[in-house]
Amino acid sequence: MDRVSLMHSFVAVARVGSFSGAARTLNFSGSLVSRHVAELERQLGVRLVNRTARSVSLTGAGLRYAEFAARILDEIEEEDADISRTHDRAEGTLSVTVPTWLGSVDLADAMASFAAAHPKISVRFELGELSHRTYDFLDGGFDVALHTQDLRDSSVRLRRITTLPFVLCASRDYLERRGTPAHVDDLAEHDCVVHTDDPVWRLGPDHAPAPFRTRDAVYVSNSYLALGQAVAHGRGIALLPQWSARDDLLSGRLHALLPGLGVPERPLHAIYGPGDTVPRKVSVFLDFLTGWFRENPLPAVHVPGGRG
Repeated sequence: MDRVSLMHSFVAVARVGSFSGAARTLNFSGSLVSRHVAELERQLGVRLVNRTARSVSLTGAGLRYAEFAARILDEIEEEDADISRTHDRAEGTLSVTVPTWLGSVDLADAMASFAAAHPKISVRFELGELSHRTYDFLDGGFDVALHTQDLRDSSVRLRRITTLPFVLCASRDYLERRGTPAHVDDLAEHDCVVHTDDPVWRLGPDHAPAPFRTRDAVYVSNSYLALGQAVAHGRGIALLPQWSARDDLLSGRLHALLPGLGVPERPLHAIYGPGDTVPRKVSVFLDFLTGWFRENPLPAVHVPGGRG
């Protein structure tokens, strides 16, 4: 039997002064209360109760243990109630992790706005590489992980926050040396700059994108910022998040390719732990982040097509 149940029965006997009265208080049978007290005495190795035909009294050890057990049970109830209240309040520490490449100015601005709007929530916001096991962020002590993969994992829950536009692009210097691809099949003859986790590019309209598997990549990195620099220096063609290539596209340093083909946007998802209820701090954060990106959409970049 678990110790807490035994302590509940013993404390009730100590307060009421009888097994039958304790049983009525706990809605147990008298025999069950008696067994609980006997088992507690066995575990402790001391007699806690003097039993006679007419009365029940506590031994010296029983008096001491009754005081201790009552205090412990009261503390358990208080802690249980406090945790339940915390679960229902938007306060405490909220830990969020995101892949390094997603740590854009826009997301940092959204996180800072959330922290300012909810001063009772302490924010822990970390950039790093997420494990391919989607639930590992929970083992790392995080409440929420943000990424762009579409998960089908019952061990976590998922919510779409916004979408992220991508662009296929190359530098002016590269296109002058190697020519501008006119069709997706032409990409096979070009140098490709590829993200480690994104070797298959999906190109075409949102409703029917076609996969293009890059081969013999000339530059590979797990950082889109690094890939963007490689492309800007003329190393090849890359599929980049539009926000990371924005300035170079606007300045003309990079050129969008195959403008008629289209590149599907990618969803930004928040994943969080399973359970019947969501902690209030998490639900408030998800609502805020979704609303923030709705009110502050990632600015569209009107870019010219590839060079002829």
